[in-house]
Amino acid sequence: MPSHDPLKTEEANEAGWEATKGAGIGAAKWGAGAAILAGIGWIWSPVYRGTTIQFKVFIQMSGMVVGGMIEADHRLRLYEYQMRMQRRVQREQAKWQRYQDEFIQANNSNK
Repeated sequence: MPSHDPLKTEEANEAGWEATKGAGIGAAKWGAGAAILAGIGWIWSPVYRGTTIQFKVFIQMSGMVVGGMIEADHRLRLYEYQMRMQRRVQREQAKWQRYQDEFIQANNSNK
């Protein structure tokens, strides 16, 4: 028996993968930015140099998590927009096809 769960559709699966790709890219981008800032902090800040390695890892991971969330959300919103546009185009094409069919029928019945 087929499932009617909206979370198990092909579109939902594709949206999940798109968000996953965005999360990975965002974590990498923001992780690189946090690493650069950590290097700057190590050079210029005696407070940062004095923190424990656990706290430094926490700060690095926090940047990566935030970046992953932001980029995943961004990618998901773009995917949703694309899906809405595809549906709109499909509706317009179906409407135009119905119009053409009615027009052809009306011309054929007049002959």
